[in-house]
Amino acid sequence: MLGKTAGGLYWMFRFLERSENTARLIEAGFRIALTRSTDSESEWKSVVTTAGVKRQFKAKYDVFNGANVVDFLLRDPTNPSSVISVIENARTNARMVRTALTTEVWEAVNETWMTLKNSLKRPIKETDLPAVLGIIRRQSALVRGALHGTMMRNDIYDFAQIGTALERSDNTARIIDVKYYTLLPSASFVGSRLDNVQWETILRSVSAHRSFRWMNDSEMTSATIADFLILDARFPRSLAYSGKNLVANLDFLAKDYGSRTQCHDMADDLLESLKKRDIQSIFELGLHQFISDFIQSNNAIGVQIERDYRFNG
Repeated sequence: MLGKTAGGLYWMFRFLERSENTARLIEAGFRIALTRSTDSESEWKSVVTTAGVKRQFKAKYDVFNGANVVDFLLRDPTNPSSVISVIENARTNARMVRTALTTEVWEAVNETWMTLKNSLKRPIKETDLPAVLGIIRRQSALVRGALHGTMMRNDIYDFAQIGTALERSDNTARIIDVKYYTLLPSASFVGSRLDNVQWETILRSVSAHRSFRWMNDSEMTSATIADFLILDARFPRSLAYSGKNLVANLDFLAKDYGSRTQCHDMADDLLESLKKRDIQSIFELGLHQFISDFIQSNNAIGVQIERDYRFNG
């Protein structure tokens, strides 16, 4: 496959995954803000910070409030990570690799673009926010369903899955980081009822609440929830599951192309580092530090994949 085509598939599915996870990140901040009677500004600031767009946001707004953050992350065309921007980019990449996609996948992407353009054409009222976020999630699921149901399991599928896995790892890590990035009022709240309510909110924001209950008889605490979202490879949005999926699809490429590259070793190392961890050692290191290190390593793998498979020609 041409590197440009591989890159188009990879980024198309990264952008689609990013749209859904930006919605989930906003939902996490919105739900957690509802549990706090004061200082909601810090909640929205943490959302912008973990989205990685704090500098761009501050260049446009002076106040971190729900209306500004939601508009910037969902609708602002000057923000390259906003939902409207990434959906536009996903469709552009889909057009570039149109001959590599089934009709069903192309139509799902095009429908997603049209639906979200319509849903995001006006500022979102707070009362309408949950419904709009739900539309974003459902449209992402529509494309994903078309991919899984109609695409051949070849290198086209592998690059789509690799892009999804990398983006999902990054975004799940960022959603977890919302919890401890200036979120608690003070250290004294760790382990308190407020702390646990906020962790439960994080679970709901990644559609993990029922799965956690199915798989865990233990009490819902910060440790058990963090363990589930980071290390439980049964849950499809955990860091461990995404890492496993990334390694598997890179291995399929290595088998098809007859060679391994540096990105394969980097992905193997990151997955192995998760397998060697337990939640106690992560908390001893510091959850924010662990997540920051993970995001950095995950991003480095993405950069190396682009180099190894010559996405830029």
